[in-house]
Amino acid sequence: MNPFKLIGFLGPFVFGIAGIFPITQLSHAQSTTPQPVKNFQAAIAILDLNAIRREALVVKDIKTQIESFQKDLRASVKKEEDALRAANQELAKKRSILAPEAFAEERRNFEQKVVSVQRSVQQRKRALDKSQADAMLKVENALNSIIKDIAEANKINLVLRREQTILSSHSMEITRNVLEQLNSKLSKVKVKKPGK
Repeated sequence: MNPFKLIGFLGPFVFGIAGIFPITQLSHAQSTTPQPVKNFQAAIAILDLNAIRREALVVKDIKTQIESFQKDLRASVKKEEDALRAANQELAKKRSILAPEAFAEERRNFEQKVVSVQRSVQQRKRALDKSQADAMLKVENALNSIIKDIAEANKINLVLRREQTILSSHSMEITRNVLEQLNSKLSKVKVKKPGK
């Protein structure tokens, strides 16, 4: 017998039985009264991550280093674009003096240079993004450790991001405390030079 036909035949029967179990489990779960957790008190804190990203010394330091790398990249790309532009102008001048086959070959060589430069620029941009991401990961690890320590020291059960809350008391804010500790523990991170 074809196994697919067997499954097709038994399918409604199997799914019918499977459908009974969730209902049984649900009715059992409803019959048991939940037991209250003894002496449980929820302690919630609010953290403004956007403010930390704006104001943290280490983030500003990383941004300065990345901007320096971006400036170098832009200068390098401009130099390569200028060289391609000059090569294209030279090629245009040769059009009238070269045989069609020779000009086509020159044109193919030029187009390969363009593709090579574009590929190189994309690789350097990806390397720059990776350098930034690696540096920010160090900040994130330090930040998570600080938040954990503050939560444990203050018996905080839950930390919510400021942008996820509609209303909260100012006394629930731990942003300033987190920022001060981050600035104290990690004010600088060396951003790896892209491509190294």
